[in-house]
Amino acid sequence: MEKYDVAVVGYGPVGMAMAALLGKAGHKVIVLERYAGLYNLPRAAIFDDETMRTFAELGIAEELLPKVSAQRNYEWRNGAGDLLIEHEFALKGASGWSEWYMMYQPDLENALSALCTSLPNVEVRFNSKVDGYEDRGDEVRVNVAGAEAVSVKYVVACDGGNGTTRAKIDAELTDFGFSEPWLVCDFRLTGDARPPHARQVCDPKQPQSIISLGPDHHRFSFMLDSEADFEIERDPERVWNRVAPYLAPGQAELVRVATYTFRSLLANPWRRGRIILAGDAAHQMPPFLGQGMCSGIRDAHNLAFKLDLLLAGQAQDSILDTYQSEREPHVAAVVHKGIELGKVQTMRDPEAATERDRQYLANRARNHNPEKLRFPGLGPGFLSSNGHPAAGHLFIQDEVRTAAGDQGRFDGIFGYGPRLLLLRSAYEEFAPENAHDIAGGDVVVVNPATGRAEAFTDVNGSYRSWFETNQCSAVLVRPDFYIFGAVRTGGEVNGLIREYDKSFAFETKIPATSGSVSA
Repeated sequence: MEKYDVAVVGYGPVGMAMAALLGKAGHKVIVLERYAGLYNLPRAAIFDDETMRTFAELGIAEELLPKVSAQRNYEWRNGAGDLLIEHEFALKGASGWSEWYMMYQPDLENALSALCTSLPNVEVRFNSKVDGYEDRGDEVRVNVAGAEAVSVKYVVACDGGNGTTRAKIDAELTDFGFSEPWLVCDFRLTGDARPPHARQVCDPKQPQSIISLGPDHHRFSFMLDSEADFEIERDPERVWNRVAPYLAPGQAELVRVATYTFRSLLANPWRRGRIILAGDAAHQMPPFLGQGMCSGIRDAHNLAFKLDLLLAGQAQDSILDTYQSEREPHVAAVVHKGIELGKVQTMRDPEAATERDRQYLANRARNHNPEKLRFPGLGPGFLSSNGHPAAGHLFIQDEVRTAAGDQGRFDGIFGYGPRLLLLRSAYEEFAPENAHDIAGGDVVVVNPATGRAEAFTDVNGSYRSWFETNQCSAVLVRPDFYIFGAVRTGGEVNGLIREYDKSFAFETKIPATSGSVSA
Protein backbone atom coordinates (compact mmCIF):
# COMPACT_ATOMS: atom_id res chain seq x y z
CA MET A 1 0.00 0.00 0.00
CA GLU A 2 1.41 3.35 -1.06
CA LYS A 3 1.85 5.97 1.64
CA TYR A 4 1.41 9.73 1.31
CA ASP A 5 1.32 12.72 3.61
CA VAL A 6 -2.01 14.06 2.35
CA ALA A 7 -4.77 12.86 0.05
CA VAL A 8 -6.68 15.66 -1.65
CA VAL A 9 -10.08 14.41 -2.82
CA GLY A 10 -11.41 16.45 -5.73
CA TYR A 11 -9.48 18.29 -8.44
CA GLY A 12 -11.32 21.57 -8.84
CA PRO A 13 -9.61 24.91 -8.10
CA VAL A 14 -9.70 24.40 -4.30
CA GLY A 15 -8.25 20.89 -4.50
CA MET A 16 -5.64 22.06 -6.99
CA ALA A 17 -4.61 24.98 -4.77
CA MET A 18 -4.48 22.67 -1.76
CA ALA A 19 -2.27 20.14 -3.58
CA ALA A 20 -0.01 22.84 -4.99
CA LEU A 21 0.51 24.63 -1.67
CA LEU A 22 1.39 21.38 0.09
CA GLY A 23 3.45 20.12 -2.83
CA LYS A 24 5.52 23.29 -3.01
CA ALA A 25 6.11 22.93 0.74
CA GLY A 26 7.71 19.55 0.03
CA HIS A 27 5.01 17.14 1.18
CA LYS A 28 3.98 13.99 -0.66
CA VAL A 29 0.45 14.48 -1.97
CA ILE A 30 -1.95 12.28 -3.89
CA VAL A 31 -4.98 13.80 -5.61
CA LEU A 32 -7.97 11.52 -6.20
CA GLU A 33 -10.44 12.74 -8.81
CA ARG A 34 -13.47 10.66 -9.70
CA TYR A 35 -13.75 11.93 -13.28
CA ALA A 36 -11.56 11.08 -16.26
CA GLY A 37 -10.05 14.54 -16.64
CA LEU A 38 -10.52 18.24 -16.05
CA TYR A 39 -14.12 19.40 -16.19
CA ASN A 40 -13.16 22.01 -18.82
CA LEU A 41 -16.31 24.12 -18.44
CA PRO A 42 -16.78 27.32 -16.41
CA ARG A 43 -18.49 27.40 -13.03
CA ALA A 44 -16.97 30.19 -10.95
CA ALA A 45 -16.57 33.54 -12.69
CA ILE A 46 -14.83 35.88 -10.25
CA PHE A 47 -11.93 36.03 -7.84
CA ASP A 48 -10.51 38.81 -5.70
CA ASP A 49 -7.15 40.37 -4.86
CA GLU A 50 -6.51 38.08 -1.89
CA THR A 51 -7.03 35.06 -4.14
CA MET A 52 -4.71 36.49 -6.78
CA ARG A 53 -2.12 36.98 -4.04
CA THR A 54 -2.31 33.24 -3.36
CA PHE A 55 -2.02 32.53 -7.09
CA ALA A 56 1.09 34.73 -7.11
CA GLU A 57 2.53 32.62 -4.29
CA LEU A 58 1.88 29.57 -6.46
CA GLY A 59 3.64 31.26 -9.37
CA ILE A 60 0.73 31.48 -11.82
CA ALA A 61 -0.45 35.10 -11.43
CA GLU A 62 1.51 36.50 -14.36
CA GLU A 63 0.31 33.65 -16.55
CA LEU A 64 -3.29 34.44 -15.64
CA LEU A 65 -3.18 38.20 -16.17
CA PRO A 66 -3.65 38.17 -19.99
CA LYS A 67 -6.58 35.76 -19.56
CA VAL A 68 -8.57 37.68 -16.94
CA SER A 69 -10.21 41.10 -16.84
CA ALA A 70 -9.98 43.52 -13.92
CA GLN A 71 -13.50 44.77 -13.24
CA ARG A 72 -14.06 48.29 -11.88
CA ASN A 73 -17.79 48.27 -11.08
CA TYR A 74 -20.76 46.00 -10.38
CA GLU A 75 -24.19 47.33 -11.34
CA TRP A 76 -27.61 46.50 -9.93
CA ARG A 77 -30.40 47.81 -12.20
CA ASN A 78 -34.16 47.41 -12.10
CA GLY A 79 -36.33 46.14 -14.94
CA ALA A 80 -36.52 49.63 -16.46
CA GLY A 81 -32.74 49.90 -16.54
CA ASP A 82 -32.44 52.41 -13.68
CA LEU A 83 -29.22 52.09 -11.68
CA LEU A 84 -30.08 51.08 -8.10
CA ILE A 85 -26.69 50.12 -6.66
CA GLU A 86 -23.16 50.41 -7.97
CA HIS A 87 -20.28 48.72 -6.18
CA GLU A 88 -16.86 50.02 -7.16
CA PHE A 89 -13.59 48.08 -7.14
CA ALA A 90 -10.04 49.39 -7.14
CA LEU A 91 -7.40 48.36 -9.66
CA LYS A 92 -5.14 47.83 -6.66
CA GLY A 93 -6.69 46.42 -3.52
CA ALA A 94 -5.32 45.81 -0.05
CA SER A 95 -3.53 42.67 -1.24
CA GLY A 96 -1.68 44.51 -3.99
CA TRP A 97 -3.72 43.19 -6.92
CA SER A 98 -7.01 44.27 -8.53
CA GLU A 99 -9.99 43.81 -6.24
CA TRP A 100 -12.12 41.95 -8.79
CA TYR A 101 -11.04 39.71 -11.66
CA MET A 102 -13.41 38.14 -14.18
CA MET A 103 -12.17 34.77 -15.42
CA TYR A 104 -12.93 31.77 -17.61
CA GLN A 105 -12.47 28.92 -15.12
CA PRO A 106 -10.85 26.41 -17.52
CA ASP A 107 -7.95 28.87 -17.97
CA LEU A 108 -7.40 28.92 -14.22
CA GLU A 109 -7.69 25.15 -13.90
CA ASN A 110 -5.25 24.59 -16.75
CA ALA A 111 -2.68 26.78 -15.01
CA LEU A 112 -3.20 25.16 -11.61
CA SER A 113 -3.18 21.64 -13.04
CA ALA A 114 0.03 22.29 -14.98
CA LEU A 115 1.61 23.42 -11.72
CA CYS A 116 0.39 20.38 -9.77
CA THR A 117 1.57 17.89 -12.37
CA SER A 118 4.97 19.62 -12.57
CA LEU A 119 5.65 18.96 -8.88
CA PRO A 120 7.45 15.63 -8.45
CA ASN A 121 5.88 14.97 -5.05
CA VAL A 122 2.28 15.53 -6.25
CA GLU A 123 0.52 12.63 -7.95
CA VAL A 124 -2.80 13.22 -9.70
CA ARG A 125 -5.04 10.20 -10.32
CA PHE A 126 -8.14 10.54 -12.46
CA ASN A 127 -10.91 7.91 -12.59
CA SER A 128 -10.38 7.45 -8.85
CA LYS A 129 -13.67 7.47 -7.00
CA VAL A 130 -13.27 7.35 -3.23
CA ASP A 131 -15.48 4.66 -1.73
CA GLY A 132 -14.73 5.28 1.92
CA TYR A 133 -12.23 6.04 4.65
CA GLU A 134 -10.81 4.15 7.58
CA ASP A 135 -9.33 6.53 10.15
CA ARG A 136 -6.93 4.35 12.13
CA GLY A 137 -5.75 7.01 14.55
CA ASP A 138 -2.28 7.47 13.11
CA GLU A 139 -3.25 7.20 9.43
CA VAL A 140 -6.26 7.13 7.12
CA ARG A 141 -6.80 4.31 4.67
CA VAL A 142 -8.56 5.73 1.60
CA ASN A 143 -10.51 3.12 -0.34
CA VAL A 144 -10.67 3.76 -4.08
CA ALA A 145 -13.15 2.00 -6.37
CA GLY A 146 -11.43 -0.63 -8.52
CA ALA A 147 -7.97 0.20 -7.20
CA GLU A 148 -5.71 -0.47 -4.25
CA ALA A 149 -6.33 1.63 -1.16
CA VAL A 150 -3.82 4.32 -0.24
CA SER A 151 -2.49 5.22 3.19
CA VAL A 152 -2.23 8.88 4.14
CA LYS A 153 -1.63 10.92 7.26
CA TYR A 154 -4.47 13.35 6.46
CA VAL A 155 -7.32 13.72 3.97
CA VAL A 156 -8.53 17.09 2.67
CA ALA A 157 -11.86 16.63 0.91
CA CYS A 158 -12.46 19.29 -1.75
CA ASP A 159 -15.14 17.20 -3.44
CA GLY A 160 -17.75 19.94 -3.69
CA GLY A 161 -21.31 20.41 -2.60
CA ASN A 162 -22.33 17.07 -4.10
CA GLY A 163 -19.33 15.18 -2.74
CA THR A 164 -19.62 12.16 -0.50
CA THR A 165 -17.03 12.91 2.17
CA ARG A 166 -19.29 15.22 4.15
CA ALA A 167 -21.77 12.41 4.73
CA LYS A 168 -19.02 9.90 5.45
CA ILE A 169 -17.82 11.97 8.42
CA ASP A 170 -21.41 12.54 9.61
CA ALA A 171 -21.27 16.29 9.10
CA GLU A 172 -24.63 17.98 9.45
CA LEU A 173 -25.80 20.82 7.23
CA THR A 174 -27.31 24.10 8.40
CA ASP A 175 -29.52 25.52 5.66
CA PHE A 176 -30.06 29.29 5.87
CA GLY A 177 -33.09 29.07 3.61
CA PHE A 178 -31.89 30.73 0.41
CA SER A 179 -32.36 28.20 -2.40
CA GLU A 180 -33.14 29.43 -5.92
CA PRO A 181 -32.95 27.58 -9.28
CA TRP A 182 -31.26 29.42 -12.14
CA LEU A 183 -30.64 28.82 -15.84
CA VAL A 184 -26.94 29.44 -16.56
CA CYS A 185 -25.92 30.13 -20.18
CA ASP A 186 -22.24 30.52 -21.14
CA PHE A 187 -21.04 31.98 -24.44
CA ARG A 188 -17.74 32.39 -26.26
CA LEU A 189 -17.63 35.80 -27.91
CA THR A 190 -16.77 35.60 -31.62
CA GLY A 191 -17.86 38.99 -32.97
CA ASP A 192 -18.25 42.62 -32.03
CA ALA A 193 -20.48 42.36 -28.96
CA ARG A 194 -20.37 44.49 -25.83
CA PRO A 195 -22.71 43.06 -23.23
CA PRO A 196 -22.53 44.46 -19.68
CA HIS A 197 -19.54 43.11 -17.78
CA ALA A 198 -21.05 42.86 -14.30
CA ARG A 199 -24.76 43.52 -13.92
CA GLN A 200 -27.59 42.18 -11.79
CA VAL A 201 -31.00 42.89 -13.33
CA CYS A 202 -33.49 43.18 -10.47
CA ASP A 203 -36.62 42.68 -12.54
CA PRO A 204 -39.47 40.95 -10.68
CA LYS A 205 -40.70 39.57 -14.02
CA GLN A 206 -37.30 37.94 -14.69
CA PRO A 207 -34.32 38.37 -12.36
CA GLN A 208 -31.14 37.89 -14.34
CA SER A 209 -27.39 38.17 -14.03
CA ILE A 210 -24.88 39.16 -16.71
CA ILE A 211 -21.23 38.49 -15.96
CA SER A 212 -18.04 38.61 -18.02
CA LEU A 213 -15.93 35.46 -17.89
CA GLY A 214 -12.71 37.18 -18.90
CA PRO A 215 -11.89 38.70 -22.30
CA ASP A 216 -13.49 36.04 -24.52
CA HIS A 217 -16.47 34.56 -22.65
CA HIS A 218 -19.72 35.78 -21.10
CA ARG A 219 -22.43 34.37 -18.84
CA PHE A 220 -26.15 35.13 -18.76
CA SER A 221 -28.16 33.62 -15.89
CA PHE A 222 -31.95 33.67 -15.49
CA MET A 223 -33.90 32.81 -12.36
CA LEU A 224 -36.38 29.96 -12.91
CA ASP A 225 -39.68 29.42 -11.16
CA SER A 226 -38.83 25.74 -10.73
CA GLU A 227 -35.98 23.35 -11.50
CA ALA A 228 -38.48 21.49 -13.71
CA ASP A 229 -38.52 24.51 -16.06
CA PHE A 230 -34.95 23.75 -17.08
CA GLU A 231 -35.89 21.00 -19.53
CA ILE A 232 -37.93 23.51 -21.54
CA GLU A 233 -35.78 26.61 -21.06
CA ARG A 234 -32.52 24.88 -22.00
CA ASP A 235 -33.58 24.77 -25.66
CA PRO A 236 -30.96 26.78 -27.62
CA GLU A 237 -33.61 28.78 -29.50
CA ARG A 238 -35.18 29.86 -26.22
CA VAL A 239 -31.74 30.75 -24.83
CA TRP A 240 -30.93 32.94 -27.84
CA ASN A 241 -34.29 34.68 -27.48
CA ARG A 242 -33.45 35.46 -23.85
CA VAL A 243 -30.07 37.02 -24.65
CA ALA A 244 -31.24 38.79 -27.85
CA PRO A 245 -31.04 42.29 -26.27
CA TYR A 246 -27.30 41.76 -25.82
CA LEU A 247 -26.07 39.05 -28.20
CA ALA A 248 -26.84 37.69 -31.68
CA PRO A 249 -25.78 34.27 -33.02
CA GLY A 250 -23.18 35.88 -35.27
CA GLN A 251 -21.50 37.48 -32.26
CA ALA A 252 -21.10 34.48 -29.97
CA GLU A 253 -21.12 30.71 -29.68
CA LEU A 254 -23.30 29.03 -27.06
CA VAL A 255 -20.90 26.92 -24.99
CA ARG A 256 -23.06 25.53 -22.22
CA VAL A 257 -26.55 25.63 -20.77
CA ALA A 258 -26.94 24.30 -17.24
CA THR A 259 -29.18 24.61 -14.24
CA TYR A 260 -27.76 25.54 -10.89
CA THR A 261 -29.52 25.98 -7.58
CA PHE A 262 -27.98 28.75 -5.50
CA ARG A 263 -27.78 27.52 -1.90
CA SER A 264 -26.78 28.81 1.53
CA LEU A 265 -25.35 25.94 3.57
CA LEU A 266 -22.77 25.40 6.32
CA ALA A 267 -21.49 21.98 7.35
CA ASN A 268 -20.52 21.03 10.89
CA PRO A 269 -17.97 19.76 11.71
CA TRP A 270 -15.41 20.54 9.01
CA ARG A 271 -13.05 18.01 10.53
CA ARG A 272 -13.44 14.53 11.91
CA GLY A 273 -10.12 13.16 13.12
CA ARG A 274 -7.73 13.14 10.19
CA ILE A 275 -10.39 13.91 7.56
CA ILE A 276 -11.04 17.59 6.77
CA LEU A 277 -13.52 19.38 4.52
CA ALA A 278 -12.70 22.45 2.42
CA GLY A 279 -14.50 24.62 -0.13
CA ASP A 280 -18.03 23.73 -1.18
CA ALA A 281 -17.81 20.50 0.80
CA ALA A 282 -17.82 22.69 3.93
CA HIS A 283 -19.94 25.64 2.81
CA GLN A 284 -22.06 26.87 -0.10
CA MET A 285 -23.18 30.43 -0.68
CA PRO A 286 -25.22 32.48 -3.16
CA PRO A 287 -23.04 33.88 -5.98
CA PHE A 288 -23.94 37.55 -5.62
CA LEU A 289 -20.64 38.45 -3.95
CA GLY A 290 -18.47 36.27 -6.19
CA GLN A 291 -16.93 34.68 -3.10
CA GLY A 292 -17.64 30.95 -3.48
CA MET A 293 -14.32 29.88 -4.98
CA CYS A 294 -12.45 32.63 -3.12
CA SER A 295 -13.70 31.23 0.19
CA GLY A 296 -12.46 27.78 -0.80
CA ILE A 297 -9.02 29.13 -1.71
CA ARG A 298 -8.90 30.84 1.70
CA ASP A 299 -9.73 27.49 3.29
CA ALA A 300 -6.87 25.87 1.39
CA HIS A 301 -4.35 28.54 2.40
CA ASN A 302 -5.38 28.48 6.06
CA LEU A 303 -5.22 24.71 6.19
CA ALA A 304 -2.09 24.26 4.08
CA PHE A 305 0.25 26.26 6.28
CA LYS A 306 -1.04 24.48 9.39
CA LEU A 307 -0.66 21.05 7.82
CA ASP A 308 2.82 22.07 6.72
CA LEU A 309 3.82 22.90 10.31
CA LEU A 310 2.19 19.71 11.57
CA LEU A 311 3.78 17.42 8.97
CA ALA A 312 7.17 19.06 9.56
CA GLY A 313 6.92 18.22 13.26
CA GLN A 314 6.73 21.87 14.30
CA ALA A 315 3.15 21.83 15.60
CA GLN A 316 0.76 19.51 17.40
CA ASP A 317 -2.36 17.98 15.88
CA SER A 318 -4.43 20.47 17.84
CA ILE A 319 -3.38 23.16 15.36
CA LEU A 320 -6.07 21.75 13.07
CA ASP A 321 -8.75 22.65 15.63
CA THR A 322 -8.21 26.28 14.67
CA TYR A 323 -9.13 25.76 11.02
CA GLN A 324 -12.91 25.78 11.43
CA SER A 325 -12.89 28.13 14.41
CA GLU A 326 -11.09 30.75 12.31
CA ARG A 327 -12.74 30.21 8.94
CA GLU A 328 -16.37 29.48 9.82
CA PRO A 329 -17.28 32.95 11.22
CA HIS A 330 -15.67 34.55 8.16
CA VAL A 331 -17.59 32.26 5.79
CA ALA A 332 -20.87 32.68 7.70
CA ALA A 333 -20.64 36.46 7.37
CA VAL A 334 -20.09 36.17 3.62
CA VAL A 335 -23.01 33.72 3.30
CA HIS A 336 -25.37 36.07 5.15
CA LYS A 337 -24.27 39.10 3.09
CA GLY A 338 -24.80 37.06 -0.08
CA ILE A 339 -28.30 36.14 1.10
CA GLU A 340 -29.03 39.81 1.84
CA LEU A 341 -28.02 40.84 -1.66
CA GLY A 342 -29.77 37.83 -3.16
CA LYS A 343 -33.07 38.85 -1.61
CA VAL A 344 -32.69 42.29 -3.17
CA GLN A 345 -31.96 40.76 -6.57
CA THR A 346 -34.60 38.00 -6.66
CA MET A 347 -37.60 39.97 -5.37
CA ARG A 348 -40.64 38.76 -7.36
CA ASP A 349 -43.44 40.78 -5.75
CA PRO A 350 -43.98 43.79 -8.07
CA GLU A 351 -45.19 46.09 -5.27
CA ALA A 352 -42.25 45.19 -3.02
CA ALA A 353 -39.88 45.67 -5.97
CA THR A 354 -41.35 49.10 -6.68
CA GLU A 355 -40.76 50.13 -3.05
CA ARG A 356 -37.21 48.71 -3.20
CA ASP A 357 -36.52 50.73 -6.34
CA ARG A 358 -37.92 53.89 -4.75
CA GLN A 359 -35.62 53.55 -1.72
CA TYR A 360 -32.48 52.82 -3.74
CA LEU A 361 -33.16 55.57 -6.28
CA ALA A 362 -33.75 58.05 -3.44
CA ASN A 363 -30.42 57.00 -1.89
CA ARG A 364 -28.63 57.63 -5.19
CA ALA A 365 -30.33 61.01 -5.55
CA ARG A 366 -28.88 61.93 -2.13
CA ASN A 367 -25.46 60.54 -3.19
CA HIS A 368 -25.74 57.82 -0.57
CA ASN A 369 -23.49 55.24 -2.17
CA PRO A 370 -23.47 51.68 -0.84
CA GLU A 371 -20.81 50.85 1.70
CA LYS A 372 -17.75 49.23 0.21
CA LEU A 373 -17.93 45.46 0.49
CA ARG A 374 -15.67 44.48 3.38
CA PHE A 375 -15.07 41.02 4.73
CA PRO A 376 -14.59 40.24 8.41
CA GLY A 377 -11.46 38.89 10.02
CA LEU A 378 -10.93 35.40 11.31
CA GLY A 379 -12.67 33.85 14.28
CA PRO A 380 -10.71 32.70 17.36
CA GLY A 381 -7.73 30.45 16.71
CA PHE A 382 -3.98 30.80 16.31
CA LEU A 383 -3.94 34.50 17.03
CA SER A 384 -2.30 36.61 19.67
CA SER A 385 -4.27 37.05 22.87
CA ASN A 386 -2.79 40.48 23.63
CA GLY A 387 -6.02 42.14 22.54
CA HIS A 388 -4.76 44.19 19.61
CA PRO A 389 -7.71 44.59 17.19
CA ALA A 390 -5.56 43.95 14.10
CA ALA A 391 -5.16 40.25 14.99
CA GLY A 392 -7.05 38.00 12.60
CA HIS A 393 -7.35 40.55 9.81
CA LEU A 394 -5.80 40.33 6.37
CA PHE A 395 -2.51 42.23 6.14
CA ILE A 396 -1.83 44.63 3.30
CA GLN A 397 0.61 44.30 0.43
CA ASP A 398 2.03 47.19 -1.58
CA GLU A 399 5.11 48.21 -3.50
CA VAL A 400 8.44 48.26 -1.70
CA ARG A 401 12.05 49.07 -2.61
CA THR A 402 15.14 47.59 -0.97
CA ALA A 403 18.48 49.26 -0.35
CA ALA A 404 19.83 47.18 -3.24
CA GLY A 405 17.32 48.81 -5.57
CA ASP A 406 14.93 45.88 -5.99
CA GLN A 407 11.37 47.14 -6.33
CA GLY A 408 8.02 45.37 -6.55
CA ARG A 409 5.20 43.92 -4.49
CA PHE A 410 6.28 42.93 -0.98
CA ASP A 411 5.74 39.18 -1.51
CA GLY A 412 7.73 39.16 -4.72
CA ILE A 413 10.66 40.85 -2.99
CA PHE A 414 10.68 39.08 0.39
CA GLY A 415 9.01 35.76 -0.40
CA TYR A 416 6.40 33.82 1.53
CA GLY A 417 5.99 32.48 5.03
CA PRO A 418 5.65 34.21 8.41
CA ARG A 419 7.00 37.76 8.49
CA LEU A 420 7.63 40.28 11.27
CA LEU A 421 7.38 43.90 10.14
CA LEU A 422 8.51 46.79 12.33
CA LEU A 423 8.85 50.52 11.94
CA ARG A 424 12.55 51.33 12.09
CA SER A 425 12.09 53.10 15.42
CA ALA A 426 10.55 49.91 16.87
CA TYR A 427 13.34 47.79 15.41
CA GLU A 428 15.93 50.03 17.06
CA GLU A 429 14.18 49.45 20.37
CA PHE A 430 13.80 45.72 19.73
CA ALA A 431 17.31 45.01 18.42
CA PRO A 432 19.53 48.06 19.08
CA GLU A 433 22.78 46.14 18.56
CA ASN A 434 21.75 45.21 15.03
CA ALA A 435 19.95 48.37 13.96
CA HIS A 436 23.08 50.05 12.58
CA ASP A 437 23.58 47.11 10.18
CA ILE A 438 20.21 47.60 8.50
CA ALA A 439 20.62 49.93 5.54
CA GLY A 440 17.91 51.82 3.68
CA GLY A 441 14.17 52.39 4.26
CA ASP A 442 11.96 53.08 7.20
CA VAL A 443 10.32 49.68 7.70
CA VAL A 444 12.21 46.52 8.69
CA VAL A 445 11.04 43.01 7.77
CA VAL A 446 12.32 39.96 9.62
CA ASN A 447 12.00 36.36 8.46
CA PRO A 448 11.30 34.35 11.64
CA ALA A 449 12.59 31.12 10.10
CA THR A 450 16.06 32.51 9.27
CA GLY A 451 16.36 35.57 11.48
CA ARG A 452 17.33 37.65 8.45
CA ALA A 453 16.35 41.32 8.73
CA GLU A 454 16.21 43.89 5.93
CA ALA A 455 14.78 47.38 5.61
CA PHE A 456 12.63 48.59 2.75
CA THR A 457 11.35 51.90 1.49
CA ASP A 458 7.58 52.15 1.68
CA VAL A 459 7.12 53.42 -1.90
CA ASN A 460 3.50 54.58 -1.59
CA GLY A 461 3.41 55.18 2.16
CA SER A 462 0.90 52.34 2.64
CA TYR A 463 2.77 50.55 5.42
CA ARG A 464 3.41 53.65 7.50
CA SER A 465 -0.24 54.59 7.06
CA TRP A 466 -1.29 51.11 8.15
CA PHE A 467 0.87 51.28 11.30
CA GLU A 468 -0.48 54.73 12.11
CA THR A 469 -4.13 53.76 11.54
CA ASN A 470 -3.76 50.62 13.65
CA GLN A 471 -1.75 52.39 16.35
CA CYS A 472 1.09 49.90 16.41
CA SER A 473 4.74 49.73 15.42
CA ALA A 474 5.22 45.98 14.84
CA VAL A 475 3.08 43.24 13.30
CA LEU A 476 3.60 39.50 12.95
CA VAL A 477 1.96 38.11 9.79
CA ARG A 478 1.15 34.43 9.27
CA PRO A 479 1.96 32.49 6.08
CA ASP A 480 -1.66 32.91 4.90
CA PHE A 481 -1.32 36.73 4.96
CA TYR A 482 -3.45 37.10 8.12
CA ILE A 483 -2.15 38.92 11.18
CA PHE A 484 -1.12 36.83 14.17
CA GLY A 485 -0.78 39.92 16.34
CA ALA A 486 0.50 43.46 16.62
CA VAL A 487 2.13 45.55 19.36
CA ARG A 488 2.47 49.24 19.99
CA THR A 489 6.17 49.43 20.91
CA GLY A 490 9.40 47.67 20.07
CA GLY A 491 9.71 46.64 23.70
CA GLU A 492 6.64 44.41 23.31
CA VAL A 493 7.93 42.51 20.28
CA ASN A 494 9.64 39.75 22.28
CA GLY A 495 6.38 38.94 24.04
CA LEU A 496 4.62 38.68 20.67
CA ILE A 497 7.34 36.35 19.35
CA ARG A 498 7.21 34.13 22.44
CA GLU A 499 3.44 33.84 22.12
CA TYR A 500 3.78 32.92 18.44
CA ASP A 501 6.38 30.27 19.28
CA LYS A 502 4.19 28.82 22.02
CA SER A 503 1.00 28.91 19.97
CA PHE A 504 2.47 27.24 16.93
CA ALA A 505 5.04 25.09 18.72
CA PHE A 506 7.34 26.63 16.12
CA GLU A 507 11.00 27.27 16.87
CA THR A 508 11.83 30.54 15.18
CA LYS A 509 15.37 31.79 14.87
CA ILE A 510 14.42 35.08 16.46
CA PRO A 511 15.83 34.92 20.01
CA ALA A 512 13.75 36.15 22.92
CA THR A 513 16.32 38.82 23.78
CA SER A 514 16.91 42.15 22.14
CA GLY A 515 19.95 42.82 20.01
CA SER A 516 20.42 39.32 18.64
CA VAL A 517 18.60 39.35 15.31
CA SER A 518 21.05 38.73 12.51
CA ALA A 519 21.03 41.01 9.50
